[in-house]
Amino acid sequence: MRVDSRPAIRRGDVVAVCLGNALDWFEIVVYGYFAGIISTLFFPSETPAISLLLTFLTFGVTFVVRPLGAVVLGAYADRHGRKNAIQLSIVLMTVASAAIAFLPDYRSIGILAPAILVLARMAQGFAVGGEFGGATAFLAETDATRRGYLASWQFASQGVAAMLATGFGFAITRTLSNEQIIAWGWRLPFLFGLLIAPVGYYIRRRLQETIDVEAARASASPIASLLGMQKRQLMTATGLIVLGTVATYTIVFMPTFAARELGLTASNSFAAALLTASLQVIVVPFVGRWSDRWGRLPIASGAALALGLLAWPLFAWLAGAPSIEKLLTVQITLGILTALNVGALPALMAELFPVRMRASGLSISYSVAVAIFGGFAPFIDVWLIQTTGSAVAPSYYLIVAAVISLLSLAMARRLGSSADYGASSARRPASN
Repeated sequence: MRVDSRPAIRRGDVVAVCLGNALDWFEIVVYGYFAGIISTLFFPSETPAISLLLTFLTFGVTFVVRPLGAVVLGAYADRHGRKNAIQLSIVLMTVASAAIAFLPDYRSIGILAPAILVLARMAQGFAVGGEFGGATAFLAETDATRRGYLASWQFASQGVAAMLATGFGFAITRTLSNEQIIAWGWRLPFLFGLLIAPVGYYIRRRLQETIDVEAARASASPIASLLGMQKRQLMTATGLIVLGTVATYTIVFMPTFAARELGLTASNSFAAALLTASLQVIVVPFVGRWSDRWGRLPIASGAALALGLLAWPLFAWLAGAPSIEKLLTVQITLGILTALNVGALPALMAELFPVRMRASGLSISYSVAVAIFGGFAPFIDVWLIQTTGSAVAPSYYLIVAAVISLLSLAMARRLGSSADYGASSARRPASN
């Protein structure tokens, strides 16, 4: 066991990681918020529901590719350093986003339009597949005594991305006509990402590494070691994040849900989503700080139980007599409970894996959970509504996700994760 003697990481390094993380997630999330418009431009059909299903299927394809990116970039981060991996991620994301921003629609180039769109989304999924592991490992290794707080900024920065995406959605739907949005307005968020991506890359180049890269290079393959010795930890970490990712992408689906199923205006729906994202940015770091003091598991378990119990009543209440006030209440409740659930998870997941395979373990577990459960949440929600004929149907998926996460939290306790003990155990040096 080697005690780490590196100098303290600069606060600016943490900010740089979070900024780049927010940029990557912005490009992913904004597609979901403009799915209704994208469906008419790239997947035209006589049946609007089919166009929307195809669009959300493309949204989900991004997440299917994530495990591949997690394996490649996660192993790269473990062997060559967190800094190099997260720099590479932002470059790949920028190239893919440029393809979407300037892509002609179906009327202009026919079947090539959706084909290129799918390829670009797959490239985005590959890039962000390694982002979670590299960025979370970096944050978790910055200061062991504040691991919960610092690692929680992984999800807080995702909240910043959601704020930017919903802010664009609100501004565009309030200031542009529907014709202008369809003609060019939907491209503005993607162009914005291209403008600020070079800034994120430049800042990340100045990062101070958190691991001994030379020692990491000399170690055995992190993927082989992970699959050989850490199967239970990998399965547990995957299950931990199921509810968080399903809830997050259910919230992403809410503006489309509110407009199509409840008859509420798009701008009001985006305003509700913007408020929800803002709450995530505020609440998640507090949860991370509390987890350092009181432990990871109690907070995450209580929030998962509350989400599972309240999902159906909330959707039933909203669908019974839709209003913007009820939409705000439901989204705020979902947002706060989701923040309480995920705030402690990055540190909890990081503590399941030794340093030499931590980025790989984090990347793969998160990407698999999102690929199987979260990325297709909007698609599954639309399918459930179409199949059951009930606007309450999205709550069913949330309940299933809550059960899976609660079982995984129980397994994390059995594995003896240091997450039970908060900051006291975080002071112990991690083994390599």
